[in-house]
Amino acid sequence: MTTAEAILTALAIGEDDDWEFKSARGGFPGSFWETYSAMANGEGGTVVLGVTEKQRVHTIDGLSLAQIDAAKKVLWDGVHNRGIVSVNLLSAGNVTEQSLDGKTVLSIRIPRATREQRPVHKGLNPLGGTFKRSHEGDYQCTDPETRRMLADADQTGADQRILGGFGLKELDRPSIDQYRQRMRAGRPEHPWLVLDDQGLLTQLGGWRVEKATGLGGLTLAGLMMFGKDVPIRDPEAAPEYFVDYREKLDPALRWTDRIYPDGTWEANLFQFYIRVLPKLTAALPTPFAMEGGVRKDFTPAHEALREAFVNAMIHADYTVGGGVVVERYPDRIVLENPGTLLVSLEQYHLGGVSECRNKAIQRMFLMIGGGEQAGSGAEKIRHGWRSNAWRTPWIRATVKPDRVRLTLPMVSLVPGETMRDLRDRFGALLDTLDKDELQALATAQLEGSVTNGRLRSLTTLHTADVSALFKRLCEQRMLVSDGYGRGTTYSLPTAGAPASHSSPLPAHSSLLTSSSSLLGTNSSPLASGPPESNTNNQQLLWDGQLGGTLPSGQLDPESAMLRMLADPLATKGKWSAGEGERGILAMCRGRFLTADQLAQYLGRNADSLRNKVLSPMVKSGTLRLRHPEVPNSPNQAYTAGDDQ
Repeated sequence: MTTAEAILTALAIGEDDDWEFKSARGGFPGSFWETYSAMANGEGGTVVLGVTEKQRVHTIDGLSLAQIDAAKKVLWDGVHNRGIVSVNLLSAGNVTEQSLDGKTVLSIRIPRATREQRPVHKGLNPLGGTFKRSHEGDYQCTDPETRRMLADADQTGADQRILGGFGLKELDRPSIDQYRQRMRAGRPEHPWLVLDDQGLLTQLGGWRVEKATGLGGLTLAGLMMFGKDVPIRDPEAAPEYFVDYREKLDPALRWTDRIYPDGTWEANLFQFYIRVLPKLTAALPTPFAMEGGVRKDFTPAHEALREAFVNAMIHADYTVGGGVVVERYPDRIVLENPGTLLVSLEQYHLGGVSECRNKAIQRMFLMIGGGEQAGSGAEKIRHGWRSNAWRTPWIRATVKPDRVRLTLPMVSLVPGETMRDLRDRFGALLDTLDKDELQALATAQLEGSVTNGRLRSLTTLHTADVSALFKRLCEQRMLVSDGYGRGTTYSLPTAGAPASHSSPLPAHSSLLTSSSSLLGTNSSPLASGPPESNTNNQQLLWDGQLGGTLPSGQLDPESAMLRMLADPLATKGKWSAGEGERGILAMCRGRFLTADQLAQYLGRNADSLRNKVLSPMVKSGTLRLRHPEVPNSPNQAYTAGDDQ
């Protein structure tokens, strides 16, 4: 059940994948059903009715008793009407009334749909009625995305499709022989070993006979595991199939080693496995240990790495482009596979539930020692990494395109070198921090940035506690925030920037209007103008953050410098393209500025400035975007193209 405290915390952090705030002043919002579909097809989430959101400012309006009763009736009628939505995921405990400082809102907790229930869609037709959620909000799934969810709902397994016209001639003989050798080494008396190739494939799921028709043939699993390269990528088989190992141990070289389908080997999954696994395990330390008089070279970390590698192949959606990508760096190993997680992130971490997209391929790896079938793979990976006192692995699922990325860091929780770097940067301020704050800084240093979810994986803190921790570190200028809501990332400030106790708060820290004492009756949205002191002694600083408490009428040094750079253009009625580009480039060098910020400094219209000046500068490479992957991001900002 959602609590009032959880809602207030979410309001302070901002709307994102798992929270949505809607007014409902004009009645039950029609857009609710798109959000219902999107959250159900993702990780689930909560919709709160009775809160207005405008330009990222949330106002708690509340709902009257009559409005709440009317909203509940529309809700319950809708979830039981297949013409409105495909499945009801709600129970009475998912719909609650919450009081926020005397105002009542309606909270609707939408669970994640199971594999069999997806796609959850609006209306009768899943094609066109299915939605997913990203940081930008709800988006309508394409037909291929919806069809992939429909395929995932089939418990048979995507790899059990019989390939008409394909047979044993499409298989690589050495791959089958090597597989038998590996199986014999681990299970010398196994009865399947005496079977012929078709018999062995049948037991493994690589050959199947349809009961209804009696027709049989090679399955997609059999072809991908043992097949020749060209037949695997046949349009009737797996045209998007791709496997890629990239070794990046020398920063001066693009690759120190690479294994991919280049025509020199039969690039099936088994060959990829036996070629790549030794290169991955070579990255792990092998302490000398004896067990039963025999040296034991295979440690828990080795088992964890094998499990992670096999997981990437057995959970991949081979109908999606991008392929299985494995990257080895000096300090980490990264594994990516196309597709979505078939269980929630919460269930993935808890374990105990086994959901596999390619069950036959899973069985094939299981018979030679790889591929956990009991739903404990994630815990095995974490345990193996803990055995080396390394940082906790973390998993990230993305949409557009659907990919799952597992990062295995090979560095200690807080390496001595990292502590020395932080000491050089922050000096005695470091001694004022607790262990969780140190962990946040160390993670930002080691991994480039840190998020709420990543820090929770390394500590025992709750989401709200992590948000408060980040706020404190931003106030001390030991971290700077980038982004909005739960997608916000935090990184160390530019080297040389002084830490201070009177430094900016994160941009989302005062985006609420309400009579709640927690939120503050006078809280107001961020100003859109240049960072001059206002009546509340708050300024908008150059990184889009609320400032501290400079004396009235004064600017902080950064803002004063930007005003100085902007004045020659701001005081002119018109300026040439060359003048404008040179001035904007000078302002953006060494920092990110939004179009609104630049427009206010320069006294220009933001949309006009963006379309006529900023976009052409980005296209020419003079400027670069903070979020190039999402050009229309509401958090978009610009910096000099040659700044790294």
